[in-house]
Amino acid sequence: MSLGLLILRVLLAALLFGHATQKLRGWFGGAGLVGTGAAFERLGFVPGARMALVAGLAELTGAASIATGLLTPADCAVVVGTMTVAAVANSTNGFWAQRGGCEVPFWYGAVAAVLGFTGPGPWSLDTTLGLDNLSGSAQGLAALALGLLASVVPLTARARVLRERAGAPEADGRESPRAAGRSRWKLRVSRSIK
Repeated sequence: MSLGLLILRVLLAALLFGHATQKLRGWFGGAGLVGTGAAFERLGFVPGARMALVAGLAELTGAASIATGLLTPADCAVVVGTMTVAAVANSTNGFWAQRGGCEVPFWYGAVAAVLGFTGPGPWSLDTTLGLDNLSGSAQGLAALALGLLASVVPLTARARVLRERAGAPEADGRESPRAAGRSRWKLRVSRSIK
């Protein structure tokens, strides 16, 4: 089991490293901050470049911490939160990756959540530093809950942006600023025609 957890941690960390550096540096065929920022803007995450930077740094931090097995539940919460946001953003394309769906972020987040429950295993900095009591059901649930809770902030901001783009009413029933501007313009045009 020790070797298995180490391999799982290193594989997840390597994938997260690649995922992060695609955003941050344009490595591994990625678009870098400018291209990823533009894609984030289209998905409703504004400002796109800043949101891409935050996502990339969260993934890179999670990768480093999971690889070394340091403060594992906290690392897992970071990855769960980041991947939840990515999964929700891609869920409109379905689940499977070949259609641009949420399969990859779902899987990364799920593996991180599992590591939050199992802990990093004995070959980790948590164990070396005497922090191996950070794993278990309570810590796993806390990591999962914290990650999901953290994802609410960017997802709520994205929903607001998408509502404004669609001209849908705000959650409190008021017209969005964009829709209100169109309504005022239509009213002026209709008055000028009469």
